[in-house]
Amino acid sequence: MEKIIKAAVDRGASDLHIKAGDVFRARIAGKLVPLTKQRLTPDQTKAIAQRLIANDDDRGRIDKLRDYDCSWGMPGIGRFRVNILRQRSSFMIVMRVIPFDVPTFESLKLPAVLAEVANAERGMILVTGVTGSGKSSTMAAIINHINQNQHRHILTLENPIEFLHRDINCSVTQREIGVDTDDFRTGLLAALRQDPDVILIGEMRDAETVDTAMKAAETGHLLVSTLHTPDAVTTVSRIVSMFPPEEQEIARLRLSEALHAAAAARRRARARGGARGDDLHRHRAGHDQRRGADLRAARLHRRLAREVRHADVRSASV
Repeated sequence: MEKIIKAAVDRGASDLHIKAGDVFRARIAGKLVPLTKQRLTPDQTKAIAQRLIANDDDRGRIDKLRDYDCSWGMPGIGRFRVNILRQRSSFMIVMRVIPFDVPTFESLKLPAVLAEVANAERGMILVTGVTGSGKSSTMAAIINHINQNQHRHILTLENPIEFLHRDINCSVTQREIGVDTDDFRTGLLAALRQDPDVILIGEMRDAETVDTAMKAAETGHLLVSTLHTPDAVTTVSRIVSMFPPEEQEIARLRLSEALHAAAAARRRARARGGARGDDLHRHRAGHDQRRGADLRAARLHRRLAREVRHADVRSASV
């Protein structure tokens, strides 16, 4: 298994698919291509899944698992975000390649304005986009920039932990859901008592988590998170729609005050079939414009904030 994974990574694979009844496959240059000729048996796939699960208790109840997330590392090759699922009563595994090196704005070719966004003292920074568009890499680059240039306590809640951040100028506390804390909401509530300056939430999935996240931003923390939405305007609609109808108006008002920036990452294919890249569209927060030089982004956010307050979020563009 290790040799096959190494060969896939050496060819620039972004994901690996391991399924009972099929061959090893890897996503290379956006296409899912076979790596082997011999099909895996259900027992072989189950044995691979057991090797990837680090938690002894979870490994012991593998036959009861239906959907399971974890991370796995291979010395000299990289780390992987692992999803184990059941299909046709047997196991399938999808592994996302996570490089050892934490990305930077420069390595991802992201807009320079993101560095200014990351320097904020407080507020919400939301990174949005479809699956595979680079949300995790973009958030890691934001945390890396803060870690390199500021002196703060960064606390992350992830499922699973992807990029490993060293303590450089900041103290970085990384907590994994299901290992270090029970769930995102519990971890976030506890985080507010752990003296953080910056909080990263892997994903905001429900109104309770969003409500607590906005409270964190309202009480002077910088909060970084992600949503599976295609653009910044849809993000506003999605967040508001998580709340009951009678609470949506106040949710709009709170969001318009708490939101510092929303960055929408869009997947694009590079020339010669390279790895997936980020096409980032930014929406800047109006309350921080004194420090900004990007006037178009400033005008856009004022318009976005006005539309949020009036529940008119049909369209906006950079």
